[in-house]
Amino acid sequence: MRQAIRGSTYGPGLLALALAVSCPAAAAAGTEGPTEPSARAGAAAPQAVREKPAVMVMPSDGSQGVPTDTTVLVGVRGGTLEKVTVRAVKGAKGSSGAALPGVLSADGTQWRSRGTAAPGTTYEVTVLAADPEGGTTESTSSFTTVRAAEGFAVQSLLPHRDYTGLTVGVGMPIMITFDRDVTDRLSVERNLLLRTSKPVHGAWHWFDDRNVHFRPKRFWPAHTRVRLEARLSGVRGGEGLYGRRDHVLDFRIGRSQITSGSVHAHRLTVRRDGEEIREIPMSAGQGGVWKYHTTSGIHLAMSREPVTIMISPGIGPGQPGYYRKTVYNTVRISNSGEYVHSAPWSVGSQGRANVSHGCVNVSPANARWFIDNTLIGDPIIITGSPRELEPTNGWGHWQEDWAEWSRWSTLKGFTTEGIGSSAGQ
Repeated sequence: MRQAIRGSTYGPGLLALALAVSCPAAAAAGTEGPTEPSARAGAAAPQAVREKPAVMVMPSDGSQGVPTDTTVLVGVRGGTLEKVTVRAVKGAKGSSGAALPGVLSADGTQWRSRGTAAPGTTYEVTVLAADPEGGTTESTSSFTTVRAAEGFAVQSLLPHRDYTGLTVGVGMPIMITFDRDVTDRLSVERNLLLRTSKPVHGAWHWFDDRNVHFRPKRFWPAHTRVRLEARLSGVRGGEGLYGRRDHVLDFRIGRSQITSGSVHAHRLTVRRDGEEIREIPMSAGQGGVWKYHTTSGIHLAMSREPVTIMISPGIGPGQPGYYRKTVYNTVRISNSGEYVHSAPWSVGSQGRANVSHGCVNVSPANARWFIDNTLIGDPIIITGSPRELEPTNGWGHWQEDWAEWSRWSTLKGFTTEGIGSSAGQ
């Protein structure tokens, strides 16, 4: 078995050098030796032999175990490339007939593939080259990619039509969970392409080997269309581990709505696109016990629940402080049991005192308005509490500053590419 060489090793210069070596001049001037006598008078002059364009393909014909991210390079000397096709002929399920896209150089002498090949698949490279006189020459070669011991796939992806809706708030992260541990984070991350209708600077962040999330450096611009192209088919995720399929997600960022409140002022202020649209009296956590403090920090609306059953954390039936209560019109803001919700029992304290077990209590009318006017991913910022929201408590992504957030990215920060008008439907 030949040793496969990564496509990144094959630069245009190396390919050009290989072409030069494979195509010596047809005749060298000043060659020593006897010369032929002149043609007899009237004899026809010998017809010039047409030189065929010389084509070089890397990986070379018959290569085995080629990495799936190898770039296929095709070059020609003494002509131009008319057509190049790299097509799967047998191998991984669903790969037969699939072609790798590519880009032709401006002068028509070099072609390079784009995208990732499928593992355990044989590809046929067909090249049609033209000489300066208009003649064409066709050549074929083949190579086989490395076999996959296992595959990995996206287990969950947010935003999601059923769980968050596809119009979300300006704080909404993109959250990907894989069904296998991914150790080649660089290969995976560089194949997560983001396109947006407005330029956005952001970064992916690995929480562990299965969870990678994206957020912008600052909140998303309002009314931005977003497309995620997770080009994972054939991408290496680790030793013998390759992506099974691609994923595409289109969603929209809605209006900018940011709610802020202080546990000392006992008020929530809701601003939409910079304008204050509602002030809501509230009652936050009563404190005393650490778990009864409402957390300070940048929360995100994680769910909207018409009915929620709330049970006292760490306290069983019959014990002091136990409760089991049916609560209406709740907006979840953390994984530690914090909600903005209707609390008719504490209306007299709302706007004046903190009496809850950690949630943000508001009146039934304000709770109905808040759930109706909140998008999943809307920021809800609480200040004044000694208990800080942890970055991993729910969607506390914005609790990390930019340096800390991007530190857990293999590519650090990047600015999104542009998007066409068809995305985000």
